[in-house]
Amino acid sequence: MAEDSARESRVLPGMSHAWRALSHRNFRLFFGGQSISLIGTWMTRVATSWLVYRLTGSAILLGTVGFAGQIPTFLLAPFAGVWVDRWNRRRVLLATQTLAMVQSLALAALTLTHRVSIHEILWLSVFQGVINAFDMPGRQAFLVQMVEDRNDLGNAIAINSSMVNVARLLGPALAGLLIAATNEGWCFLIDGVSYLAVLASLLMMRVHVTALRRAGTSMLEQLREGWTYVSRSAPLRTILLLFALVSLMGMPFTVLIPVFASKVLHGGPHTLGFLMGASGVGALAAALSMAARRSVRGLTKMIPIAAAAFGAGLILFGLSQSLWISLAMMVLTGFGMMQGMAASNTIIQTIVSEDKRGRVMSYYTMAFVGMAPFGSLLAGAMAHAMGAPLTVIVNGSVVIAGALWFTTRLKSVRREIKPIYQELGIMPPPEIAVVETNGN
Repeated sequence: MAEDSARESRVLPGMSHAWRALSHRNFRLFFGGQSISLIGTWMTRVATSWLVYRLTGSAILLGTVGFAGQIPTFLLAPFAGVWVDRWNRRRVLLATQTLAMVQSLALAALTLTHRVSIHEILWLSVFQGVINAFDMPGRQAFLVQMVEDRNDLGNAIAINSSMVNVARLLGPALAGLLIAATNEGWCFLIDGVSYLAVLASLLMMRVHVTALRRAGTSMLEQLREGWTYVSRSAPLRTILLLFALVSLMGMPFTVLIPVFASKVLHGGPHTLGFLMGASGVGALAAALSMAARRSVRGLTKMIPIAAAAFGAGLILFGLSQSLWISLAMMVLTGFGMMQGMAASNTIIQTIVSEDKRGRVMSYYTMAFVGMAPFGSLLAGAMAHAMGAPLTVIVNGSVVIAGALWFTTRLKSVRREIKPIYQELGIMPPPEIAVVETNGN
């Protein structure tokens, strides 16, 4: 493996440490395929929200569609994590990406033939949620196989986040222009075709498969083992709890963006695209700052700071009635959201045991995506009762409260992480640390 890493490093001589994960051939392939596919994914997200709002004019139904698309992930992710630890992870992704392509093309066909209704959107959203329950933990667990050198894992996560957010910047803007010129169906069609790029990249990879399956252990036993592992680890438990709160109360603000674009800022699909794009700018800046880091050390204190920035951005966005102020606040929310997400992911991927990686990342998926359906439903109901601006203000305040709670848990989190970092060579072993302290 060391020889493979050295060979791949020579492929891209002089590469900046900020992009060192791209020295691995498999990750470069993944980066290329996903860069194309994710633009289509973000186009579909914006187009779906606008289509639902155009067909119904209802904030509640915006929340309901978000709920329908994410609740399967909450219900199925723990079981999917067990299968990810048992199955060939590349094959998992080949299956999920193929099914996602079918889903997008079906939505495109219905929309372009003017036969789409809210019922078809709901059922296809449920189908995508089932796919994501397996795709997300599979994708996260597969990272370590694409990168090979664990020292580059954090950089790969940051580059992956950068890739997501370049797409998040371009996709919504393209979707806004395309919807204004034609209709939402072309966004879905482009998304469906874009999956061919990621499927090709997966097929071209040369992956070293390690056998992690334990045929003598039942699924329920492995499920319980994964839960025990997560619940007894203060770093994993605390990070995932904050992440779940942010996903429940903070991230569902995106389902209300069409309301802000239309009712608060008196715009149209262009305004929606600008707001989503501004959030993507902030998120991209956060991801690039993470890529520039040389070590995972120091990320624990970054998590509550990022959550507080996210919450503050939401509050100020809810108070704004100016497009320019709203765009600035979207940049801040995007930065805080992605900074916290990337820092959390990097720490979890660094400290987790390899044989439990799929199961742990399934709980990460539950916290990230699984809590969002409840948040989407809650945000839609709150917006119907008190209006979208006040809803976002209240949710931002709850996110800040969560950041303050996490700060009170930092000592216990760091105490458990320290020996793991020392074992991995991220921090000096205890005897060296004592000598250095005495020397100072």
